[in-house]
Amino acid sequence: MNRFLKSFKFAAKGLSYTVATQPNFIFHLVAALLAVTAGWCFDVTRGEWLAIIICIGLVMVTELLNTAMEVLVDWISPEFNVKAGLVKDIAAGAVLMAALVALVVALIIFAPKLF
Repeated sequence: MNRFLKSFKFAAKGLSYTVATQPNFIFHLVAALLAVTAGWCFDVTRGEWLAIIICIGLVMVTELLNTAMEVLVDWISPEFNVKAGLVKDIAAGAVLMAALVALVVALIIFAPKLF
């Protein structure tokens, strides 16, 4: 049980590192807060809530994985390396793709309620 509880401590350490060092993660947290606020204000359906929550989770998870990849690549290849840069670019592209999907879902849910 002690080992299990320690894993939460390590996970919290990773989250706090990401919040403290990654401005994009803060941006995504603010966007998530806005999406939740809009969902509450527009009284979205259960299905819409599920889509919003899944999109928030997808963006946050990809941002965390991107941060982990950046830290790992910087550790393994501290000097400039084309392939190391490509790994970081691809990881950032995954975040961009997740954010674009979340944006499309938000437009599908909220645009009809606004117009």
